[in-house]
Amino acid sequence: MNHFIGTYECKADSKGRFMMPASIKKQLLPMLEEGFVIRRSVFQPCLELYPMKEWNIVMEKMGKLNRFKKKHNDFIRMFTAGAKTVEVDTNGRLLIPRDLINVAGISKEITVASAINIIEIWDKDKYEEVIDASSVDFADLAQEVMGNDTADLLS
Repeated sequence: MNHFIGTYECKADSKGRFMMPASIKKQLLPMLEEGFVIRRSVFQPCLELYPMKEWNIVMEKMGKLNRFKKKHNDFIRMFTAGAKTVEVDTNGRLLIPRDLINVAGISKEITVASAINIIEIWDKDKYEEVIDASSVDFADLAQEVMGNDTADLLS
């Protein structure tokens, strides 16, 4: 599993292409040949860029869901809605499909942010709003998610 690092600001052209930041591109080098999948995020107004290997891991898990259960079928459909394969071109640019630009409300200014094993692609202003809004609650969130409980210590 890859663990990406960094948050970068970029500019998208009128076609939705942006130059992949050099540091991220360097981290993605081993994955460039396999390509990527880009999709809308479940929880935020952004896009998620999965290296093909990571996408296949997610699809393996989803493939185990029972498609004869309506909730499973609905989840699969919603999770994969709008997902597309993309590649970084020889100039180091990534083309964001037009429909996904609209879904995420991406304008000319974008933020590319690492999220452990995937890359998030945000409209710059929306990214700043989410970071600013959550900064007040981050200490509580960190304690809740990462803090050790007594029960955890006994396991």
